[in-house]
Amino acid sequence: MNETTTEAARTISVPLAGARYLGLSRGASYQAAASGLIPTIRVGRLLKVPIAAMERLLESAGEITRK
Repeated sequence: MNETTTEAARTISVPLAGARYLGLSRGASYQAAASGLIPTIRVGRLLKVPIAAMERLLESAGEITRK
């Protein structure tokens, strides 16, 4: 048995991240990734979204930065 079958994945696809976290379509998800709204990492030809980075981004949304 390898690690990927015993542990949950730590990344998801761009379309799944866009749909799950932002309610976006496939095309809109890739546009959001291209603009930097959805954090991504490239693994060879694949573009993946780190779940922890996406959740941190959403947790920090709306926080007011005070100087």
